Amino acid sequence: MPNAKVLEQKQKIVADLKEKISAAVTGVVVDYKGINVADDTALRRELRENGVDYFVVKNTLLSRAIADTELEGMQSVLEGTTALALSNEDYAAPARILSKYAEKSETFKIKAGFIDGALADLETIGAIAKLPSREVLLATVVGAFQAPIAAFARAVQAIVDKNGEAAE
Repeated sequence: MPNAKVLEQKQKIVADLKEKISAAVTGVVVDYKGINVADDTALRRELRENGVDYFVVKNTLLSRAIADTELEGMQSVLEGTTALALSNEDYAAPARILSKYAEKSETFKIKAGFIDGALADLETIGAIAKLPSREVLLATVVGAFQAPIAAFARAVQAIVDKNGEAAE
C-alpha cells in the first residue's frame, strides 16, 4: 500500500490531469511506442509551436482522470505506452500533427480522441487531421469576403477609366 505522501501526489496528478482535459477543446491519445529521441524532439517542438500540450501519462492515472466523465469510454485503449496531446484553442492541430507522424511510422498509432468533451472515433480524428490550419481557414474566409468587394472596385474603376477616355 502506498504511503500517504505518494497517494497525495498521485491524487494531485489526477486532479491536474482532469483539469487539463476539461479545459481542452480537443485531445488525442497515442501509442508512442517505437519513436526515437530525434523524432520525439521534433514532434514535441511542432506540437509546442502549435499550442498543443503533449505529455506521456500513466494509463492508471489517465483512467482515473476520465472516470465518471463522458470520456470514460476511452479506458478500453489505455494499455501499453500512452501519450496525450491537448489543445485549448485549435481543434485540428493535435490530430493533424500526430496523424502526419503516425502515417510515417509503423508503430506510432492514434488510440482515441475527443472533441469538446465528447469521444471521437478514429475516422473523425482522421477527418479533422485533414483540415487546414486555423490561419489558412481564416485567410480563406477573408478572401471569400474580399472577393465581391474587390470585383466591385474593379468594375467601378473600369467605368471611371472608360468615362475618362470618352471625355478626352
